[in-house]
Amino acid sequence: MKIKVTALIDDDLVNNVVKLSKGKNITDSLYTALEYYVYRKKLEQLIEDVDNAPLQFQEGFTAEGIRELNRRKRV
Repeated sequence: MKIKVTALIDDDLVNNVVKLSKGKNITDSLYTALEYYVYRKKLEQLIEDVDNAPLQFQEGFTAEGIRELNRRKRV
């Protein structure tokens, strides 16, 4: 679903977004900029989540052990 939006945005900001995003037009450029903003915010949240609760490996985990498992699977 798409919605039509009317917004008052500074000309310089819009022109910078168009130039940097290399969009076909203002709509395409703003769409690209908003997608990128959402992507970055989700990535920042993921980084914060990992900082707050770091990933932990199982006891006895080693890179060599994983390589051995992968070798067995190939045969």
